Amino acid sequence: MKKLATLLLAAGLVFGMSAGASAIDFKAKGLWIMAFDYGQNGGFTGGNGQTGYARNGIGSGEDEFEARQRVRLQLDAVASESLSGTVFFEINNTWGRHDTGGALGADQTDRIALKNAYLDWVVPETDLKVRMGIQGMALPSFTTGSNVFNDDVAGIVLSYKFNDNAALTALWARPFNDNYNSTYYTSISSYRTNYMDNVDTVALILPLTFDGVKVTPWGMYTAIGPNATIGDLTKLSKLASSGYIVPGMLPAFGALHKDGTAVTKRLDSYGDAWWAGLTGEVTTFDPFRIAWDFNYGSVAYDDGHYDRKGWLASLLFEYKLDWGIPGLYGWYASGDDNDPSNGSERMPSFSNSNNNNGFASFAFNGNPLIGERDRVLSTNMTGTWGIGARLKNVSFVEDLKHTLRLNYIGGTNNTTMAKKYMTGTHGGLYNASSTRVSGPIGGPAAGLDPLYLTTQDGAVEIGLTTEYQMYENFKIYMDASYIATILDQSSSVWGNSHMNGASDQVRDPWNINLNFVYSF
Repeated sequence: MKKLATLLLAAGLVFGMSAGASAIDFKAKGLWIMAFDYGQNGGFTGGNGQTGYARNGIGSGEDEFEARQRVRLQLDAVASESLSGTVFFEINNTWGRHDTGGALGADQTDRIALKNAYLDWVVPETDLKVRMGIQGMALPSFTTGSNVFNDDVAGIVLSYKFNDNAALTALWARPFNDNYNSTYYTSISSYRTNYMDNVDTVALILPLTFDGVKVTPWGMYTAIGPNATIGDLTKLSKLASSGYIVPGMLPAFGALHKDGTAVTKRLDSYGDAWWAGLTGEVTTFDPFRIAWDFNYGSVAYDDGHYDRKGWLASLLFEYKLDWGIPGLYGWYASGDDNDPSNGSERMPSFSNSNNNNGFASFAFNGNPLIGERDRVLSTNMTGTWGIGARLKNVSFVEDLKHTLRLNYIGGTNNTTMAKKYMTGTHGGLYNASSTRVSGPIGGPAAGLDPLYLTTQDGAVEIGLTTEYQMYENFKIYMDASYIATILDQSSSVWGNSHMNGASDQVRDPWNINLNFVYSF
């Protein structure tokens, strides 16, 4: 808290001096969130011996009941419509945890994060807008939110509006650079610190707007340095068989030979990744709305075992009524074939940590507030297909509305791949205690999704979200979600795959979340 007080004092002094020198308009925004969760079986295994909720199958060790809070503070320094600067801080605490500053005394550890810090300006005598700095970037979507890229990252965005029908956005982002330290692998003397460790991405987005129709084509390219890290210098991507180079850009199973054994070759050149998409909506027949997304992506390395390519399409039909918006929707994504040696046939993802999935908010990224107990199947929808129905923003009482959703989610991954995982030396499904567990449950040793669904597997998600506007700036949210698993436990898929006394039982995850949100 001392660091926060110093930070705010310094900001106040800067603002005070600037205000005396020029006519700068300072604006403040904020968000306070108090979140309470109670749930079980977040890793589909009842916690694997943990005392509580093991989200995403990685044994996070949370209790079944957790209390958290988040504070977001945004300060804007506005000189004019053509020039402004923004800084956005975020403070997270888990009640009772010393390492988050939430234990008795409340000041043991600072959890202040710089979420955004950017400069907005307009090129003189033009309509070209420029945003430079750490900011939120997202690729367009009219259905689920982007399953490719939606996160905070450092970079530059250029936006230009040609007319009422056409605009263009260009961006460059640098998510990773100067993180590689060769001293971690002294045997590789030829690779110096910060050598070929950058990841750079560029994208073009072309929004087209017509009467009752919006269409947005887009494309993105990324160069991936072989020494780019995943945020932990002890897990360098140079030894690619130990993990992802960039999360979601390697096959879910790492890199395997046909027999399931691990590929140990190090990558020595940049990887090339590219994505393209076409998304849009039709509202000509209002109150009827049709929306769709189509995405394709590919990542290629100097060793084809690590390649990944695939696609994802989604479609939404909804009809707006006075009391709510009923809708029907579906999606389909390509899945892995039966040969691990040719890489993966699932669409690569860049990062979608900020996404709020519009179809399945518990199975995939879906909680826009705290977001600690969603994405129990995966962070994105690759390797799955699904159909669903929802009643959105149903309201019969003033200031109170509900959203009810029902989804069936199936897998598109070949069943043979299950046995490749279970029999290969790099395969095998592990929990946090390095004990192999049964069923298609992932873990850090395997690098899989929390639940890897084959064409013989499925899951049913049921969810109810309620929003109550108590005051103008104060809302209460409650979300109750449950996933019923339908897995093939026969010997041809996942059956008889347990070891070390692990059970074949796969438990259904559920969670109830209550959020109190004050914003200004």
